[in-house]
Amino acid sequence: MRDKLIFAGLFVAGLAILGASWWNLNAVSAQTTEVPADHDGPVMVIEVAGEANGTLRIALRDDLAPNHVDRMVTLAESGAYDGVVFHRVIEGFMAQTGDVEHGGADGNPRFWGMGGSDLPDLEAEFSDEDFARGVVGMARSQSPDSANSQFFIMFSAAPHLNGQYTVVGQLMDGFEVLDAIKRGTGGNGAVTGDPDRMARVTIER
Repeated sequence: MRDKLIFAGLFVAGLAILGASWWNLNAVSAQTTEVPADHDGPVMVIEVAGEANGTLRIALRDDLAPNHVDRMVTLAESGAYDGVVFHRVIEGFMAQTGDVEHGGADGNPRFWGMGGSDLPDLEAEFSDEDFARGVVGMARSQSPDSANSQFFIMFSAAPHLNGQYTVVGQLMDGFEVLDAIKRGTGGNGAVTGDPDRMARVTIER
């Protein structure tokens, strides 16, 4: 039963994040936020392969969301994120990945984005940090306390997400790689064919 609940919950999570954005797409800006100068937390390094080839370096904000950052570090260091696709990508909004259960490049595309991990869901750690360009947030279902493994990286600012999703990081390097990630189609931004993937994910401390 628990697997089915995660399956359904994270599917709703993706649709909730994406569907809520359409009314505001014309209003989003290219505003970015700066990584705090005194940031000394872990850095997630994502080697992207596909139409986009290169490296994303993300400052994980354990000062804002320590439990969520710990989860991402755990999954990265275990190799769980390696090979996971960017399954939902919307031009002008965000690129979503992190489905370690179903999101492998050799998995069934019908189930990409519908899974989590074998770890329990997390309680929300909302903050005052804005969802600006390059900000990384955790996907969730309608319940605030349902984030698990999936995350998304903002192409542009999305103020309507502020205070509604947990901010876990900020892109430091690789904006050109982010912008090159293969876009999806349709209302939910589902990527078809050969999506870009996180070939390898490591943690720098």
